[in-house]
Amino acid sequence: MSSHAQRAASRSFMSKYLNKETLKYVFTTHFWGPVSNFGIPIAALYDLKKDEALISGPMTGALVVYSAAFMKFALAVQPTNYLLFGCHAINEVAQLGQGFRYLNYHYFGDNKKVENDKETVVSNTESK
Repeated sequence: MSSHAQRAASRSFMSKYLNKETLKYVFTTHFWGPVSNFGIPIAALYDLKKDEALISGPMTGALVVYSAAFMKFALAVQPTNYLLFGCHAINEVAQLGQGFRYLNYHYFGDNKKVENDKETVVSNTESK
C-alpha cells in the first residue's frame, strides 16, 4: 500500500470514528457509566473459577435481578444504551452460572459427595 493510500485510509477512519459526535459521546455518563460498571461482570467471570462453598446464594440472586432490571432499562432509555445492556447481559450470564453452581453444590449433591469423601478420609485415618 502506498503512503498516499495509507494517508487516505487513516483520514477516512479518523473522519468516520474520531469525529465530534464520537468524542461528545465518550465524554458522557452514557458511555462512562457502563464502562465503570464492567468491573461487576469481570469479577463475576473471575469468580466462576472459585470454590462453590464461597458463593452467596442471596447475593447471587440479587445480582441476577439487578442485571435483568438494568438490561431492561438500557433498552428503554433514549438513545438505547447498548453498552450498558452488554455489560449487564454478561453479568446476567455469569450470575446465572454462579447460581447454578450454588444450587448444584448446596442442593443437588456435589456438597454431599465432598462430605462423604471427608468422612471416608477421617474414618481411614482413625482406623490406622
